[in-house]
Parts: sequence; structure tokens; C-alpha cells
Amino acid sequence: MAGPLTHLDATGAAQMVDVSEKAVTDRSATAEGTVTMAPATLDLIVSGASKKGDVIATARIAGIMAAKRTSDLIPLCHPIGLSKVTLEIEPDAALPGLRIRATTKVAERTGVEMEALTAVSVACLTIYDMAKAADRGMVIGGIRLIEKTGGRSGAWRADRP
Repeated sequence: MAGPLTHLDATGAAQMVDVSEKAVTDRSATAEGTVTMAPATLDLIVSGASKKGDVIATARIAGIMAAKRTSDLIPLCHPIGLSKVTLEIEPDAALPGLRIRATTKVAERTGVEMEALTAVSVACLTIYDMAKAADRGMVIGGIRLIEKTGGRSGAWRADRP
């Protein structure tokens, strides 16, 4: 069941949530997304023959950098000191395309869901940017939170795969 929107005050104005009274706890979040593309584009990326360089390595670095800058990109996010960011980018011939999964970790007063989602989003955008010359019809999709741990609300995991 959804609760009240915490980023709005009593008048409906946007506000940054006060987390100063929350306990510092270990927290983690995992998000995922996909970039679907033509089979030939996937082959080009996997072979490393892209004219722009190693698409997967560049997307991984972009996602990590984005996670660290989330509070600069999302207006009401708290700046937090991430302790870990990992990105897994795997080819999937069944899509065809790439599956992206980001995991973020921190010991903080607030969660790291937005950092994981930002990492996946920017990694997907980077893949698109680097391969768009070969395939402008790529589709970015399925970006969602898979699970989160820590904090007052505890663990949560998405119901569907």
C-alpha cells in the first residue's frame, strides 16, 4: 500500500525530505533495464567493432559516474557517499539486445534506489548514443527497481521477474 508523497509539504510545494532523525543503516538497491536492437547491432557491439569503441565498457563507466551524480540530476535527492556501484551488462540474443543491471550500496540515512535507477538509465542512454549510427531504432525499456534493502521500511523485492 502506498503512503503519502514525502516530497510535498502540506501546501503541495516540493520539499527535500528531512532525514536527520533517521538511523544510519546499510542500504542497497538493484535496478535493471534493457536496450533492444537489431541482431546485427548486437553483433557489432559484442564483437567490439563499433567505430566509437567498446560500447559495453563505456556504458558501464557512464552508469557508475551517473550513480555518483544522482543528486545533481534529480532535484530532491540527497547527496550520499556511495560505498559501491556495480553494473552488469549482458548480451541477450532473445531480445535481441543488452540487459543492464546496477547495484548500489551505502551506509546512510536514506536509500540508494535513485542511484541504481540513474545508473541503469545513463548506461542505456550511453549504449544508444554509441550505437545509434548503426541502429536508430533501438528501444530503451523496462527500467525498474528490482530490490532494495535497509532503512526503516526494510527489504523489498519486485513481484514480477
